[in-house]
Amino acid sequence: MQIPLQITFRGIPHSDAVEAKIREKASKLDRFYSHIMSCRVAVEAEHQHHHQGNLYHIRIDITTPRKELVISREHYDKQAHEDIYVAIRDAFNAATRQLEDYSRIQRGEVKTHDLQSSGTVLRILPEKDHGFIGTEDGREIYFHRNSVAGEGFDSLAVGDEIRYVEEKDDLGPQASIVYP
Repeated sequence: MQIPLQITFRGIPHSDAVEAKIREKASKLDRFYSHIMSCRVAVEAEHQHHHQGNLYHIRIDITTPRKELVISREHYDKQAHEDIYVAIRDAFNAATRQLEDYSRIQRGEVKTHDLQSSGTVLRILPEKDHGFIGTEDGREIYFHRNSVAGEGFDSLAVGDEIRYVEEKDDLGPQASIVYP
């Protein structure tokens, strides 16, 4: 890493043991992608569930020359994340998978689909969880809330330029992925 590892504790006191575990895990990331520029790790305690122990959330931001990878997962097995070391392990396992995938793409081992088209958001119907894209050739394409990547459906506005991947459906054309 070109920039030293940054570790932030939020809602919990600093722990040398936790910091050591994070440094150990972060030092191994270079094995999966050698061009990591920086890595920032935030350790947060979620105090919402007072009938259980604290739940820990680990967020990892990895910067590479062409992309920033963000690892921040919801807790599907919340009880497991009462143990900070399990939360750290799970977060770094996810980071490893993302780095391996990104590395394969950079080496050209994964086919990338350049089937993306550009368009403009024509209408948004938040109460129905969908909207419509105006294509460059004048057609309208349906998209659902769950198809929107990045900041999500709620960040879109009429007139926004977007990229999308079109697919055919029984009901007509729709965008399977929308990139704001």
